Order: sequence, then structure tokens, then C-alpha cells
Amino acid sequence: MATLELSAVRKSFGATHVIHGVDLSVAHGEFCVFVGPSGCGKSTLLRMIAGLETVSEGEIRIDGKRVNELGASERGLAMVFQSYALYPHMSVRQNLCFGLENMRMDRGEIDKRVAEAARMLRLEPYLERRPGALSGGQRQRVAIGRAVVREPKIFLFDEPLSNLDAELRVRMRAELGALHDRIGNTMIYVTHDQVEAMTLADRIAVLHDGRCEQFAAPLDLYNAPANAFVAGFIGSPRMNFLAGRTEPDGGLRLATGGTVRTQGLVPLGPALAPGEAVTLGVRPEHLRLVGPGQGDVDLAVTLTEQLGGESYVYGEVAPETKIVARLTGQTRIARGERVGLDLGGSTALHVFDGKGTARARRIS
Repeated sequence: MATLELSAVRKSFGATHVIHGVDLSVAHGEFCVFVGPSGCGKSTLLRMIAGLETVSEGEIRIDGKRVNELGASERGLAMVFQSYALYPHMSVRQNLCFGLENMRMDRGEIDKRVAEAARMLRLEPYLERRPGALSGGQRQRVAIGRAVVREPKIFLFDEPLSNLDAELRVRMRAELGALHDRIGNTMIYVTHDQVEAMTLADRIAVLHDGRCEQFAAPLDLYNAPANAFVAGFIGSPRMNFLAGRTEPDGGLRLATGGTVRTQGLVPLGPALAPGEAVTLGVRPEHLRLVGPGQGDVDLAVTLTEQLGGESYVYGEVAPETKIVARLTGQTRIARGERVGLDLGGSTALHVFDGKGTARARRIS
């Protein structure tokens, strides 16, 4: 196990700046996930940690030791790639042994490590097969096994499940979580899939345009997002946003019409000034639906999805202002109907200022 620290890390490709001063500290044995949209810099950041990309500015430290000048092979890390990167002409056993043989490790120790990895990852029946005779999930387990046998300080995963189908991804997520519980090593995992991030991570770094927007436990990101980007990225369906302005009495006047009462909102810094432009955020499951004309604003329903155990109601409160509500169980609300949204009575509210920073919230 090992600690990992990133201090003011920056990366530029010529005049193009892709990582803008990232600071992170990952503890011994922590499962840390980098998540964000495509192009946010998460894979570049991982490659800098691995030693596959140079650091333009800042420091990377492993167990307190600066490693900027160390090559990838000298850092004591192991990386699992999206593409598996297995040798097709070698058996599973040979793939697992290959890196250790290049290190000139004792044959007895190699056999011991391979046997243990094969047992742990349930690869024993496939040791004499070649990768072409394996399923996608089995090949990914071999790629993980090749990292496990090296007994690295830190495991690095670069979107390892993105080539798998949906059902297999769910199974592999469970296997990765169980592997982390068994071996306890520090793991850094890159994905654009927030479900993977939420289910696997001890803490998540949400990246956007080369910056770390927030680094926190999964439910802290969900319940207490630092800004509107994190609030909109974490959660599916995404948080609903409505523009408005603060009223002198503390309420919020919506741009679409109607005033939302804000009793119970807890300020997150200096109080908002009357008339200040804000954005109100409400997650789909926290919306309170009432009869038309009985809420703060009416929703014109455009689609209802009935999934049995839950339902989704989609609609607009104004042109280009779309809302989705998630309801427990089944509903009779149908396309073309109008329903009221009692936003002030919703179980949780978030208020963001004009820069997108969280300024107040109420959590049930």
C-alpha cells in the first residue's frame, strides 16, 4: 500500500493547457476514482501518475517521495488498460508470468504469485488458454491478474470496463470491489461512468476542463455538491436547474414565474444579496408534485416512463426549461397533462450563485 499526493500539478502540450493545478491526497488503501466528461483530463492525470506523461509543473509524490523524474518502471505501480493489452500468442499463464520473468524473479516466486492471482480472480480453469478463447470479462480479469502478480504499491485503472456489455460491467464492478477488499492496495480508477464511480470509490475526484471541482466521498458529492457542475454531473437523471433571483424577504423569484419559499435553507458563506441572480437546484426524487395551479410553477408533461417500481415524469415549465421527476411506484400522470411543482416543499433544495458556487442548501 502507498500514499499518493499531487501538488499543483499542471500539464501543457505546447500552448495547450490541459491540467490546471490539481491538488489531491490519496490515503493508504484508498479506492479513489477520477470521473468527468470526455476531454476533462482524467486519463492524462492518470498517465502522469503512471510516468507515461511528464509533469509540466507541480509535484507527484508516492509515500512522500517525489517521483517526477522517475520512469514508469521505477515507480512501483501497475496499470490496467481499457484495451486489455494481452499478448495473443501467449497462454493466460504466460501472460501472467511475462512481466515477472522480465524482472528475473525466482521461478518459485513467480509460480506462487501466478497461482494466487489465478485463484483470487477465478482464472484457474483458463490458465492454458490463449486470450482469443476467452470472453471479454475473462480477458479483463487476466489483465487485472497481470497487475496483481507484480504486487504494486498502487493499482492504476484506465476505464477498464468500457469495452464490456452492461451486464458484464455490473459483474466486473462487483469483482473489482471485492478484489480491493481482499488485497487492500491503494487504487486509482478512471471512468466517465458515474455509476462505477459511486459504487466503487471511497472518494471521487470530479474533473472538469483540467480542474478538480470537488474531491469527496460519493454521497457527499451527491448530497452536498460544491458547485452546479458537480450537482449536474453526479446523479442520474441529473439535477433540475431553474434560474431566478433572490427576494428581499429571502424567497426566490423564478425566471419562469412564481416565488419559492426557502425556509430551512442553510447558508454556505456570505448571505446572498436581494436581487442577486441564482440557480435553484432540485434532484428528480426530491420534487413534490401537486395539482395544477397549486404549486410554485406548473409542469407541462411531455413524457411518462413507467418502470414498475418507479416512474419518471418529463416536462417543461417554460420553453427550454426542462424538468424530470422521479416517483416511487407507478403513476397515472400522462403526456399532455399539467401538474404543479411545490418546489418550496421539496425535500431538498440547492442554491447556486451566478458563478455556479453552492451558496445555500436544505437537506431532508
